[in-house]
Amino acid sequence: MRETDLLGGFAKGLKVIEAFGEDHPRMTITDIGKATGLDRATARRCLLTLSELGYAAYDGKFFELTPRILRLGHAYLSATPLPRLVQPYLDQLSEKVGQSASVSVLDGAEIVYVARAAQKRVMSISLMPGSRLPAYCASMGRVLLAALPVAEARALIMATDMKANTVHTITDPDELMTELARARAQGYAIIDQELEIGLRSIAVPLENARGRVVAALNIGAPAGAVPVEDMTTLLLPAMREVQSALRPLLQ
Repeated sequence: MRETDLLGGFAKGLKVIEAFGEDHPRMTITDIGKATGLDRATARRCLLTLSELGYAAYDGKFFELTPRILRLGHAYLSATPLPRLVQPYLDQLSEKVGQSASVSVLDGAEIVYVARAAQKRVMSISLMPGSRLPAYCASMGRVLLAALPVAEARALIMATDMKANTVHTITDPDELMTELARARAQGYAIIDQELEIGLRSIAVPLENARGRVVAALNIGAPAGAVPVEDMTTLLLPAMREVQSALRPLLQ
């Protein structure tokens, strides 16, 4: 893409929107400048524009996003058939195994949930369509990264701030690449309390009829309910059935 094709102001506005999050729901102009690297004047113009358009609220000091911002995410969810397509299969799978099931796609170094069927809450955070998690320590992230060319997967990993969420989290790039190779070879990935203590999950890639990986499917379970050595026997067969059923339907 040519540089002249880029709208700089639009790009900066999106950067400002992305600066808000669970840890930073309310931010000042100074906060935004630090988070985005934008100078104060630019950050101020972006924030005031968002406020004027109804995407942000301003109390004279702090800015926060308004529900109107959900229109942007809803545009994607409503434009792609994936959530509507997989939801019935997720519901059936979740009921069958008695655990929560989800589907996500890869966005850079993160996974984005596009559909979910929750049986019970097994994480301290609430997951729903639109939720994001780091790919390196999530089972769906592992199979999605494993589907990429090795050099591309390594580049994403090297650009990720891989913090140790628990004592079990793999943060060494070479060890993580080994895990990706294992996931690629066996066709699934298991995360054992790397994202959060007490949570295990297993994921498989979802391929379309042409063999391209377009998403990932996982089941999350409390560590106390499903021993890690039993995940492939208790959960994987049902996941393989969904995987096969969806293959001819995916774009």
